[in-house]
Amino acid sequence: MPKVPLKYLNRKEEIFRNYLHEIDKHIDDVLEGRVEEMFELRDLAALLFIHPTHLSNVIKQHTGLHPCYFYEEKLIAVAKNMLADPELSIADVARKLTYDPSNFTKWFKFFEHVTPSQYRKQLYEQTFAEMQATAG
Repeated sequence: MPKVPLKYLNRKEEIFRNYLHEIDKHIDDVLEGRVEEMFELRDLAALLFIHPTHLSNVIKQHTGLHPCYFYEEKLIAVAKNMLADPELSIADVARKLTYDPSNFTKWFKFFEHVTPSQYRKQLYEQTFAEMQATAG
C-alpha cells in the first residue's frame, strides 16, 4: 500500500478540526437566536469552501465516521445539558434546538434509547442517589 504524504494527512485533520469548529459556532448561534434553522452538511461545507461530498469523504476517511455523527453527538450533548436544567421544559429545549417537540423526542430517543423525560428522570434519580450517598 502506498504511503500517504503527510501534507494530505494534515489537510484531513485541518478540515476535520474546522468542521467541528463550525458546528460549535453554529450551535452557539442557534442557542443565542442568531440563526433560526439548523445547518445541513452542505451549509457547513460551504463555510469551509469545499464540496459536501468531499467534506463527507475526507471526514469518513479521517475518522471512520460520517460527518453527521459528530454533528448529532454535539447536539445530543447540548440537549442533555439543557435537559439538566429543571427550569426548561422539554418543549423549550426542543424549540431552542429548532425541533418540534414531538420530533425532538423521537430524535433524542433514537440516539439515547430513552425519551427526554426518561433521561431527565434518570438524571434526577442519579443526582438524588449521589446526594443521599454523600449525606449518609
